[in-house]
Amino acid sequence: MEKEKLETLLIDYIDGKLNNTERHDVEQLLVADTEAFKTYEQLKVVIHAMQASAKMEPTARLKRGFEQMLLEEEIALKKGRVVLFQPSFYRVAAAIAFVVLGGAIAYIIARQNQQSKQIKETLMTMLDNQNSASQRVLGATVAYNDIERADDEIVNALVNAMNEDPNTNVRLAALEALGKFRSQPHVRKALVASLTTQKDPVVQIALIRLMVEMKEKDITNELEKISTDEESIQAVKDEAQAGILRLS
Repeated sequence: MEKEKLETLLIDYIDGKLNNTERHDVEQLLVADTEAFKTYEQLKVVIHAMQASAKMEPTARLKRGFEQMLLEEEIALKKGRVVLFQPSFYRVAAAIAFVVLGGAIAYIIARQNQQSKQIKETLMTMLDNQNSASQRVLGATVAYNDIERADDEIVNALVNAMNEDPNTNVRLAALEALGKFRSQPHVRKALVASLTTQKDPVVQIALIRLMVEMKEKDITNELEKISTDEESIQAVKDEAQAGILRLS
């Protein structure tokens, strides 16, 4: 079975979209084929991590709810309403609650850090050229969806994919992920530098549009070179010329 078809099948298996017969066939394959099982484990980590991050509640909301509860109790006391407990009780309860809240926050932060490390390791593995194009696209997609701020290692892997990957879809996915981190100075520099070496016309057009959206006026000279480059196709030249006009 082709690797990309296998990955699609495994994703449907993980998501529970297969019928009983199909699930049985996949399970038999996972038992018999170690490479298929390895791919399954990688995909499962990514999909479960994405699902878990989507469900996680922000800690600020929890803290605001608790503070609101204390405020309401304080107002009730000042108004002289009948209460079941003395103020000293609330001070003790508040202290206990903040200890519990602090422990919960520490637990969530530790869990998020572990999850981020796992996501990073998985996406770095998936971006390896030894994997199929669909896996490399998924790796770049994970970077876009689940990484809030990319460190140098992630940026370098995405830049390499954008500039060197033999597959246009992988290059575009890497460019999209880098676009998310464009506020980071080293990412902006990498995007500008890529414009001077990028030869994939589809990626060139997408890159020019992103640079124009970022109002990166430093690329004007490079756009002028592209617009007169005999080796560039007409669509790229037109996009470069349009970019010059929008940046001027």
